[in-house]
Amino acid sequence: MSKETYRSAGVDIDAGDRVVELIKPLVKATLRPEVLSQLGGFAGLFRLDTTRYREPVLVSGTDGVGTKLKIANLLHRHDTIGIDLVAMCVNDVIVCGAEPLFFLDYFATGKLDPLQARDVVKGIADGCRDAGCALIGGETAEMPSMYAEGEYDLAGFAVGVVDRARLIDGRLIGPGDAIIGLASSGLHSNGFSLVRKLLFDVEGLAVDDHVPELDGPLGPALLTPTKIYARTVLALMKDFTLKGIAHITGGGVTENLPRILPPGCTAVIERDRWTPAPIFRLIQARGHLPDDEMYRTFNMGLGLMLVVAAEEADAVRAAAEALGEGAVMVGRIASGEPGVRYA
Repeated sequence: MSKETYRSAGVDIDAGDRVVELIKPLVKATLRPEVLSQLGGFAGLFRLDTTRYREPVLVSGTDGVGTKLKIANLLHRHDTIGIDLVAMCVNDVIVCGAEPLFFLDYFATGKLDPLQARDVVKGIADGCRDAGCALIGGETAEMPSMYAEGEYDLAGFAVGVVDRARLIDGRLIGPGDAIIGLASSGLHSNGFSLVRKLLFDVEGLAVDDHVPELDGPLGPALLTPTKIYARTVLALMKDFTLKGIAHITGGGVTENLPRILPPGCTAVIERDRWTPAPIFRLIQARGHLPDDEMYRTFNMGLGLMLVVAAEEADAVRAAAEALGEGAVMVGRIASGEPGVRYA
């Protein structure tokens, strides 16, 4: 009679225990005073300081990294992809004006490699420190036969808080307001299915190929982590009224900016106000993609778009630049149905 064990079925509990020990110092570095739990518990505990808010509203967001994970695997580099995970969740929370409080992650793989998992969590912890939120828990799942060798999947969950009176939901937006774009760090975490098909399958490029348009290798440019805007938005909120904020993710400017527009308002974007980074020009040229397709797929160099009163626009832009952001006036709000019109 054969004696089967969990390990013989492909699940190594000891490897999971080793991961926990490897990531303990990484998680500890993200903690805030409000965290009441320790790593390894069944749930993460966070004490909300209600004395800071008259009417606190919890804001939550969840996301993954998509097929950008394929780039990390091709490069055998896993210590930055976690930043993307945090960014995709936290940037969705911050557009409501919420301060990110805590984050949880889900890491799933076919066969657990403790060092690989440690590197992934290092990126998550780095992202949490950048966003100012605590990494209070997560889940590591080893599922034999679910994933190809060496591959894994990631998902994340962020929770923030904002006083209801300061909630940013676009309701104050009106014709005449100005639109300011904050520069992205590159592709962020969207459009990679198209990018991989175009650059790898059609063009036959490899991640270590030197690409003249980028003046360097392709892989690192694709893997550049998504920018986290939490500290910038929270700082701007102290001095200015941000009427609406759009996180430019999958769907690009065309699909995301209208999500914050109230009835009777349309966005007029002047594309000649900024120059997209070389990675976007490379994709468009190699793929012979029209502008409409590019602006409906990628962020085109703008990771966040702010809507502010016209009289505050110059001051907001200057303040964002003082905080280290690339900021440019890219358009205005006009009367019309919610949507984007390119000028």
